[in-house]
Amino acid sequence: MRFSQPLRSQSLRLSSILAQPARRASAFPRNRLTTTATSYGNSTSQLCLNRSFSLSVRLHSPSIMDAQELSQYLADAPPSVVRLEVEKHFDALTDKQKRYAHFISKASFAGNRIVLRQVSPESESIYDLIIALHKASGGDWKALAEKAGVDEAGLNAFLQYAAQFLGNSGNYKSFGDSKFIPRCDEKVFASLASTSPEAEKHYKATNGAIFSTDKPGLLHLGFTDEGHLTTYYPDSPDITKDEIDAVAKWMQKTGLLPENTRLRKTKDGVFELLIASAVNSIPSEGGDIGKDTEYEITEGLLSGKTIKLVYGDYATEMKAITEYTKKAAENAENETQQKMHIAYAKSFEEGSLEAFKDSQRYWIRDQGPMVECNIGFIETYRDPAGVRGEWEGFAAVVNQERTRAFGELVRSAPSLIPLLPWSKEFEKDKFLSPDFTSLEVLTFCGSGIPAGINIPNYDDIRQQEGFKNVSLGNVLSAKAPDEKIPFIADSDLEVYKKYRDAAFEVQVGLHELTGHGCGKLLQETSPGEYNFDHTNPPISPVTGKPVTTWYKPGQTWGSVFGGLAGAYEECRAELVAMHLSCEFQALKIFGFGDGTIDMDGEAGDVLYASYLSMARAGLTSVEFWDPKSQKWGQPHCQARFAIFKCFLEAEDDFCKLEYEKEDLSDLKIKLDRSKILTSGRKAVGDFLQKIHIYKSTADVENGTKFFTDMSGVGLEYWGTKVRDVVLKNKQPRKVFVQANTYLDEATGKVSLKHYDATPEGIIQSWADRE
Repeated sequence: MRFSQPLRSQSLRLSSILAQPARRASAFPRNRLTTTATSYGNSTSQLCLNRSFSLSVRLHSPSIMDAQELSQYLADAPPSVVRLEVEKHFDALTDKQKRYAHFISKASFAGNRIVLRQVSPESESIYDLIIALHKASGGDWKALAEKAGVDEAGLNAFLQYAAQFLGNSGNYKSFGDSKFIPRCDEKVFASLASTSPEAEKHYKATNGAIFSTDKPGLLHLGFTDEGHLTTYYPDSPDITKDEIDAVAKWMQKTGLLPENTRLRKTKDGVFELLIASAVNSIPSEGGDIGKDTEYEITEGLLSGKTIKLVYGDYATEMKAITEYTKKAAENAENETQQKMHIAYAKSFEEGSLEAFKDSQRYWIRDQGPMVECNIGFIETYRDPAGVRGEWEGFAAVVNQERTRAFGELVRSAPSLIPLLPWSKEFEKDKFLSPDFTSLEVLTFCGSGIPAGINIPNYDDIRQQEGFKNVSLGNVLSAKAPDEKIPFIADSDLEVYKKYRDAAFEVQVGLHELTGHGCGKLLQETSPGEYNFDHTNPPISPVTGKPVTTWYKPGQTWGSVFGGLAGAYEECRAELVAMHLSCEFQALKIFGFGDGTIDMDGEAGDVLYASYLSMARAGLTSVEFWDPKSQKWGQPHCQARFAIFKCFLEAEDDFCKLEYEKEDLSDLKIKLDRSKILTSGRKAVGDFLQKIHIYKSTADVENGTKFFTDMSGVGLEYWGTKVRDVVLKNKQPRKVFVQANTYLDEATGKVSLKHYDATPEGIIQSWADRE
């Protein structure tokens, strides 16, 4: 689980909105936009932009969107390119620690092509095109453009698109799962590609997909049978959600974990589970569920069908990752780190997620390292079914000064968690104090870099053995120049600008540690064995009656709540943080105030900035709600919008939106600072109590209905009028330029190379990794 940083730029009381039929928000039927489809077909529309980048659209299909709709899919111009500063912290490491970090970085980046293939069919070819053009230019992009007959505007459009592409490791936004397209004519790309045979080969391999917009559904990631795009179910255009679910249930029953798999339905109806591994056949001692690779299904939807395990998915990449991981083990600081990387290597070589779970157990035990890392198929946000993981890996250096504050938060957690709105029956018997460190990121390979991480995601490990939290300090502190801040009232701008970073650090800390770290799942852990008194079940604070639902043997939180789980859990963790940030003792841990309630002092400023930030993040989240499908494209945004609606529904005019102009162009958030500890906290607590109890008791029916109602958008007001003004004010999301490490084999010393915070700089950084 991760904490993603909301856009820093992006208010009518809800009762007044609902009183007006034209502004009524309808219930949102599903949780978030998901993923499928692996080809584009022939384009029947053209996106045309002149040199000043005004947009026109030639329509040849009744399903084509209009120019205004298409404009929201244009690449950022310019993108917000920011450098991750790490040199000071890296230089403080010993030579051995630097080598350790180097090999973890190499292992992480060796999986970049996996990420590209997990995003879209064309992403790897686009990546190769960018790298080939960099090679052809020799770094002199102007000379290349002159050779190609491309003007300055066209070159800039290509470079801006390339920077955003590399920052997202694909041509779909990592935050929003929607496609972005260049702000130029296709001829610009074709002309640049013509300067190099290699580049031209890769450009042709994209098959027109860079600019394709003829099928609106394919502009978003999601299930194939809903018309969207995914590569988690490759070469399977007719696979259905029911079939995917049936295979998932079989995997759950047999104990085969899904995170490192993809699922392919062959023409003859065989369901092939593609397992990421360096080996191309099942290991001699067998896989995670034995030595068989083919299983005939005898019941249910797939009765008479065959499920086949196919090893060697991403084999080339997994082999390189395995070798670099073994090198990291050789440079480990201690035996625990060494065993962790040996377990990683076994997992990546043989495709064993049981070995990967062992690596996570060692990772938890590796307390207080100077170099922190994690690597593998971790987060499941982008799989439409919510179970298959995207490749990611990171290496980071511990910031010892900031870590001390988080250490105090860990020590205080056992006294903070009982303040949450549920009884001890719905909380872990013992809080497993985790390692919580502030990190300066050296390397992060994945579709996006979060602000905080709480892993592992395996319920059995989290409940019984613990977890770790990390806050990514140089991601939090990275700022884009000339940042605009719409929707904050002029009277609030000074305090907001001064304390938003501090408020965000408090939010991340509470979100990761107490949010993701709290709560008990009531379970029948094995037939007839329970982790609670099932003969006298606890009383639900929501219904006032004994609970009647819980997790059955083999069920997990993710398997029960499915694709909704990501957004739901992020909302729960955010609410925990909002609730506990009202505790001034918690604010004192971060250096604000003396622990006594003082809404007029600095601690009060931080708390106010925190609530303002959440309200603004919720408002701007509607950018990531798709009016066509009426679905969310980003789980964190769905969560924050639900919380914003909770603010608006709070008693006593706690939060409202104010405007005078009919088009909402002067829209501002009005949040009453004096009511945060009363109306605001009560609304947050009531919302939090419900979604926590529903999760704790596996009450997927009530939990799903309640959360989808709270995160419902509707077309008439939020989905059109508010969303339009949000889109007009949206700011580019940051893309990060990361350093590269270089090992001198003769001396064993590792050096660091930084790059300029420009599109050219980010391109060079990736080209140097090849």
